[in-house]
Amino acid sequence: MTKKPVRRNLGRGLSTLLADVDMSSDRSNIRRSQGNSTVPIERLHPNPDQPRRDFSEAHLEDLANSIREKGIIQPLIVRPDPKNTDEYQIVAGERRWRAAQVAQLHDIPVIIRELDDTEVLELGIIENIQRSDLNAVEEALGYRQLMDRFGHTQEKLATALGKSRSHIANLLRLLSLPDEVLKYLREGKLSYGHARALVPATNPSALARTVISKSLNVRQTEQLAKSDGTQLSKKRQLRPTKDADTRAIETDLQAHLRLKVSIDHRQNSGKGELRISYTSLDELDGLCQLLSR
Repeated sequence: MTKKPVRRNLGRGLSTLLADVDMSSDRSNIRRSQGNSTVPIERLHPNPDQPRRDFSEAHLEDLANSIREKGIIQPLIVRPDPKNTDEYQIVAGERRWRAAQVAQLHDIPVIIRELDDTEVLELGIIENIQRSDLNAVEEALGYRQLMDRFGHTQEKLATALGKSRSHIANLLRLLSLPDEVLKYLREGKLSYGHARALVPATNPSALARTVISKSLNVRQTEQLAKSDGTQLSKKRQLRPTKDADTRAIETDLQAHLRLKVSIDHRQNSGKGELRISYTSLDELDGLCQLLSR
């Protein structure tokens, strides 16, 4: 039987992590410094489930220069490593830890909290979503993780994180794009506006390559996506155009299911047909599990 996602109160944020910090740990590798603990840098390790994967080398070097001059002003939040005694797992602050290595620091200020795996993942995702330099793909994946693993809705996320529901919905729609297009978005070859314009296209990968090679702006990309880059077939032209609401529902379902969805809604009768396409038995099994929740 599929395990249902745990529904948790969202919106605790990082301020909760900073409250009621237990500084009574007697681990031999900790040294007190101005009310915070300091830990040798080699005793800290990233969380393997950290949702953030892309770290700009240039930004790390800038942060390292700042650390050399002023030190680490905001302590990292860590927890005792569940697998290694006298070592710690980073909950929030991996970027500072990486920059501290570049700056060749030996010790890092930390706040130590006792957190379970679920809390670490949820708070790590929230911390990353709140970062201003997070790319659109990372932010969308963060929302998707919060929804899939913890059962949060778009409305709940919007309220807790101070975002609009439309902002979250639009980002989640990006995840229906092919991996090639998402890669361009991660690398900065496409902007969020470009990618959003490609979501409804039939062949977004080919259009993305055209956008990049011709350095098209967002408006030009929208026009290209509307025509789909090619002459529409006569059969396609004879089909009635789907209304905006139907297309919006299609893209929402595609983002949620991560499968191709087509809705044929007949306005005159109110009836219609919903098609969900899968390309493997694993995708079918995942869909069945999702529908059985």
